[in-house]
Formats: sequence, C-alpha cells, structure tokens
Amino acid sequence: MPSLTIGELARRTEVPIDTIRYYERRRLIAEPPRRPSGYRQYPEETLQRLRFIRRAKALGFTLEEIAELLALSGRRDVAAVKRGAQRKLAALEQRIAELTRIRDGLARLVRACSGHGRVEDCPILSALNEDLP
Repeated sequence: MPSLTIGELARRTEVPIDTIRYYERRRLIAEPPRRPSGYRQYPEETLQRLRFIRRAKALGFTLEEIAELLALSGRRDVAAVKRGAQRKLAALEQRIAELTRIRDGLARLVRACSGHGRVEDCPILSALNEDLP
C-alpha cells in the first residue's frame, strides 16, 4: 500500500502541515506509523479523510461536528448524518437572518447620515448612543 509523507499529504490536500498535526492531536485523523528514519508515513486513506474535513469546513461545520460526521459515517448511520446536516442548515439560516437584520439596520443608518455636519447630529452615533445609560 502506498504511503505519503506529511509534505506530500499537505500539498495534495492543500492543508498546511501544522493543521494536519493539529487534526492528529484532535483525533480527526489517525497518527501514522513512522518509518525507520522517523518520518511519518500516512496511508492513502488519510488523503480522503483530509479532503472530507476540508469540504465539511467549507460548508461551515465545526471540528466537533466534523468528528461527529466522521463517527456517523463509520457507523453508516445516514439518518443521523442527515439530522446533523439539517441542524447545521437551520443554524446557518438563523445566522443569515440575523446578519440580514444587522446589514439592513446599518444600511439605514448609513443612508441617513450625510457624512458632514456636527457630530451631535450624526444619526449613526445617535443610534449607537441610544442604549447607553
């Protein structure tokens, strides 16, 4: 079975070497055996696992959630994987709604501000000072 050095693994997955070592410490990937020279030799499966982790992170999953997905994929519990993805989707939709509300409020304040005049008349600063005691 072919094996990979950590540098080759990093290059092929576009995951930095320090991150690969971090994933080992977090037990997202198995610590590889070492060659007699002391170099680590990663099995080809680690390549797929790192790509899985990268894609999951790109979709917004945390490392804890990725660990759960990896565990579920090993148990082949597709229903649980779907539930986890549904929870993540709901959380993202809630965050998007919150960010949309913030963006709209800030856009209103920016439109209301002329950008010149007295500081006391600035609608942005007035709005930010409203909640102060």
